[in-house]
Amino acid sequence: SSSDLLYCMARTQKNKATSNHLGLLKARLAKMRRELITPKGGSGGGTGEGFDVAKTGDARIGFVGFPSVGKSTLLSNLAGVYSEVAAYEFTTLTTVPGVIRYKGAKIQLLDLPGIIEGAKDGKGRGRQVIAVARTCNLILIVLDVLKPLGHKKLIEHELEGFGIRLNKQPPNIGFKKKDKGGINFTVTCPQSELDGDAVKSILAEYKIHNADITLRSDSTADDLIDVVEGNRVYIPCIYVLNKIDQISIEELDIIYKVPHCVPISAHSRWNFDDLLEKMWDYLHLVRIYTKPKGQLPDYTSPVVLPTEHTAVEDFCLKIHKSLLKELKYALVWGASVKHNPQKVGKDHVMEDEDVIQLVKK
Repeated sequence: SSSDLLYCMARTQKNKATSNHLGLLKARLAKMRRELITPKGGSGGGTGEGFDVAKTGDARIGFVGFPSVGKSTLLSNLAGVYSEVAAYEFTTLTTVPGVIRYKGAKIQLLDLPGIIEGAKDGKGRGRQVIAVARTCNLILIVLDVLKPLGHKKLIEHELEGFGIRLNKQPPNIGFKKKDKGGINFTVTCPQSELDGDAVKSILAEYKIHNADITLRSDSTADDLIDVVEGNRVYIPCIYVLNKIDQISIEELDIIYKVPHCVPISAHSRWNFDDLLEKMWDYLHLVRIYTKPKGQLPDYTSPVVLPTEHTAVEDFCLKIHKSLLKELKYALVWGASVKHNPQKVGKDHVMEDEDVIQLVKK
């Protein structure tokens, strides 16, 4: 079972031979955990109360934290101050999503309950909560400023266990399965942990005996497992330190230097603007304003796109599927074009706060 494996890992001393052994144990552990992330097949339905939240808005932010750190206060104060919708008609939900409007984007705020209390072992409703957590565009970990580090470690550990990687880039490893030809292992820079044998033994655990593996950066066994599993999600994360009304100014200065951290007081509503600004930075959203022919651009309700998909095509799809077929060309004003307006096709990539006018066939 997974606890035995963890025990093995703790007992194993470190040297080259055992690091292979550790890699193996890690791979086994990852395989067990995968069964938690991917729901079991079989007959649909009968899963008990659902924890499905309709995805609304342009981005979704999940709030994670231990009970009594002020998560609910923060949520209701944030959503209360900026909220559009109040009462939701979902009854089965354990989270009532709040929606805030910020810089024209609709952002859904979700409380993710029970992630900490044994969801990783597949108990209770944990599984559905995990599924929702993996769809978030940003995770806020709410910590009590008086006891932050213990909580932070635990929560990070739990989220890692669900295949959620916080504030990380996907490892730079090329991995391609083949039908024959054995393991083809190439390294483009010196490796401190992995060698050919270690890679082979981890892949063997997954019954993969034919593949091309390219390590393009100094990688760990965990990185390799992440790539092989292939179900990892990389989500930016902000640590929100709550209850700063209980500490001194000197302590506050130190906190401000910690990366990814925002100190706030949910109760007194201090520093919310800082938090919102940082949330906006981490979400990487791009606002596109629309301009009907012969009218001024509508600056109140932009179409909001994720940074990686900001072509005219993506813009059309966001509005309606049929729009692409009717598109003749688009006129764009803004940072992404050389002249204003410029005639562009569907592949043109736009930047934040561009203005677009679609011309139909």
